[in-house]
This record gives sequence, C-alpha cells and structure tokens, in this order.
Amino acid sequence: MRMITSDEDLAAAAANGDGQAFASLLDRHYDRLFAFCFRLTGARAEAEDLTQDICAALPAKLASYQRRAKVTTWLYRVAVNAAHDRRRKRATYMKATAGWGDWEIARTETNKDTAEQIDWLTAAMNQLTDDLRDTLALVLDDMTHAQTAEILGVSEGTISWRISEAKKALRAIKQKEDAL
Repeated sequence: MRMITSDEDLAAAAANGDGQAFASLLDRHYDRLFAFCFRLTGARAEAEDLTQDICAALPAKLASYQRRAKVTTWLYRVAVNAAHDRRRKRATYMKATAGWGDWEIARTETNKDTAEQIDWLTAAMNQLTDDLRDTLALVLDDMTHAQTAEILGVSEGTISWRISEAKKALRAIKQKEDAL
C-alpha cells in the first residue's frame, strides 16, 4: 500500500531544504497555481511569468509557512500578494514613463525637421559663390569671425559682409522656392 504524504508535511520538509519534497509539492500544485495566476492576470504570458516568479520565491517563502492554513490556501495568498506586487511595479513604471512616448514622437519630429533644414541649407549653399559658401561653412562650424578671417586671409569686416550677403542670397533662394 502506498502512503501519500500531506501537502503540509511536504511544505515542512521543503522548508528544511528537502528538494524532493519541494518538487513533489510543485508537481501537485503547479497547474492549479498557473490557472489561478491566469485568472489574476488575464494573459497567458503574464500568468507564466507570475507563476515562475512565485515558484522561484517559494523556497524562501516556505520558511514562513505555519500550518495555520492548508498549503493551497497559503499558496493562493502568496500568488495574490505576488500579483499585487507586480501590479504596483507596473503602475509605478507607467507613472514614470507617462509622456515618454509623446516626448519621443516630438523628438523624432524635431530631428526630422532639423535634418530637412540641414539638407535644404546644404543644397542652397551650393548655389552661393565659393567665397560666400566657404565663409558661411566656417561660421556655421562655430568659427568666430576673427578665426574665419584668419583662415580665409581676409579682414573681419569682409567676413561680416560675406555673412550678410550669404543671408540675403539664402533668403532669395527660399522665396524663389516658396513661390513655386
């Protein structure tokens, strides 16, 4: 005749480090625990994750099991607490990331607009005279008028005049494009 060990005895043995008792306990209750987690979460993948988290934490939690309730009742309580913890973490995460999607969309749009502006400016600069294009390229590359003048071998006043002329030419190019 085969003797069946009670859940409570298996839990006590598992709490004392008996791996076989722990495996037997999980074998008896895993499917029921998973089904309960599925009802708590409503999603298979989420239920699988929750069940695995509970099973991973069970060895440490079994030390706190005191035979005041059946193992199944205690296990349901563990599952409910784990589900609550997961929901709290998700809510905290959602609060922390609220608006992130909007920010990312705005950032992407800004980058797209900036890229379009840079593309336009590059094409428009190719329509300028060599002197104006070289001067503008240096100034746009964060060179001061003095540095640009030294590089190009002209006076700072000439650089200022060239920048003014480049702006006028770029405005004219833009107006011409907008009129089309």
